[in-house]
Amino acid sequence: MEFKQITREELKKKMDAHEDFALIDTLGEGSYQNIHLPGALMIDAHKEDFVQRVLETVPDKSKEVIVYCASFSCQLSPKAARMLADAGYASVFDFKGGLKDWAQAGYPFEGEKVEETKERLMQAENKK
Repeated sequence: MEFKQITREELKKKMDAHEDFALIDTLGEGSYQNIHLPGALMIDAHKEDFVQRVLETVPDKSKEVIVYCASFSCQLSPKAARMLADAGYASVFDFKGGLKDWAQAGYPFEGEKVEETKERLMQAENKK
């Protein structure tokens, strides 16, 4: 199975239309508590049980699943998307731009430290 890419505009449109999909933040607990996309589930793709935890949370493999990580340079969400496609999920998308791309568009976040984390994301980009 293959996975596809989704842009921030396409993802925002799906959210605004209240479409039925699972949005997965792959970065882990600490990052998720600080900042995440609205409605995202936290399933850490660094962990060996990632696919098992997705299966428990999203048992319907025909449901659309969208994964994201920190930025275009982060390789965690493409890896997670590949694992889910290989596990038989039929409609997997990688939001490759992740947190940084979402922040650059000025879209809303949820989390305990949204503003300071967003600022750090943007500063990291400017240092490159």
